[in-house]
Amino acid sequence: MALVRWEPVRELTSLQDEMNRLFSRFLDAPGGDSQPQLQRWVPAMDLVETDEDFVLRADLPGMTEEDVKIELEDNVLTVSGERKSDHETKGEGFYRIERASGGFYRSLTLPEGVDPEGIQAQFDRGVLEVRIPRPEQRKPRRVAINVASRGATIEGTETAASPGNNAAAPTEDAP
Repeated sequence: MALVRWEPVRELTSLQDEMNRLFSRFLDAPGGDSQPQLQRWVPAMDLVETDEDFVLRADLPGMTEEDVKIELEDNVLTVSGERKSDHETKGEGFYRIERASGGFYRSLTLPEGVDPEGIQAQFDRGVLEVRIPRPEQRKPRRVAINVASRGATIEGTETAASPGNNAAAPTEDAP
């Protein structure tokens, strides 16, 4: 019998590889008759910033505008919907289903000050485009500084040489 040195890092790596394989097999199961399709569908989205708007574009092939819902709540824009599977089951033959279907939702946090009434969406040839007007940039407000009287008073008498006062102290005239 040979002695084998125990390496805990190798054991953890082996366990992690096995768990990754298990989850990969579960989530990416082929859509055969015995195994349901469990692939998650996440549509591709782009977010572009222009001078006037934030533009969100989402590829939603095979969907119509009735299949998509857009909501704004607490500065979070959510695009959700469901793409239905359009395959039929037959008694014989083999099908390979690679196009994912099912529900999806994507959320995007918008900057403060976005006007919800200005958001516009259009759907054209499977591409959803949402235009979100950029909020107006807050301009810095200048605060005026009030200047107090030039001389400071101490116990009812005015001092001539107080900080910020360039006046000379009064002197007595000699005879």
